[in-house]
Amino acid sequence: MPLARINRVPPIILSYWIIKIAATTLGETGADLFSTEFDFGYSTTSLIFLLLFCIFLAVKLSLKRYDPAVYWLVFTATSIVGTALSDFMDRTLGLGYALGSIILMGGLLLTLAAWYYKEKSLSVEYITTAPAEIFYWGAFLWANTLGTAAGDFLADDAGVGFAGGAAIISSLLGTLILMHYRTKISSVVLFWLAFVLTRPFGATFGDFLTKPLDHGGLNLGTLGASLFFMVLLVGFVWREHKNHNNALR
Repeated sequence: MPLARINRVPPIILSYWIIKIAATTLGETGADLFSTEFDFGYSTTSLIFLLLFCIFLAVKLSLKRYDPAVYWLVFTATSIVGTALSDFMDRTLGLGYALGSIILMGGLLLTLAAWYYKEKSLSVEYITTAPAEIFYWGAFLWANTLGTAAGDFLADDAGVGFAGGAAIISSLLGTLILMHYRTKISSVVLFWLAFVLTRPFGATFGDFLTKPLDHGGLNLGTLGASLFFMVLLVGFVWREHKNHNNALR
């Protein structure tokens, strides 16, 4: 197989969504751990993990293929950056989650438009070139930040709480699953809707585990929750790595 035709991204199957939710929940608890518990602040946390994202992405692009460990390192970095940037926009810049969500939605739509203009495709299951993969990760970064802002808007501004927000998002995700199997709506459109919604699901679930009882959480702490989801993520990625290697044999 010519090198240029080697796929750089994983298939979008059930295991993908399971690992994504684990990674996004770790992104929520991990960003809170660095921002508040370790007292780095939102701006410093954003810069640290944005730098790590760039380093991991450079490694990922150099491989020119799909490697589960490196792929999910890049993805988890986008999740932590997204959480920290969303909190920075709301709490440091004072934009609020509603305005922040509108700005982030605009950034995502512009990225998708530029991606389609350049590549004539928005495929998320078959990426074979570096430019397409850069658009892919850029869109993921916007979407993860947007998902965090949307989840916090539901939990805080809309007043439904963390558990209520997770329940609402779960029902919306269930609706998207039905639409996938029962309608002819574009799978690309449904993917991006599901991608954005699984981010606030992970965010609200992470907040539900870590926030104090008087804030509607279980008060488990960001360190313990982060370690738990890190172990969970490593286990899922290891399984994905074994399955991927077996498929190549």
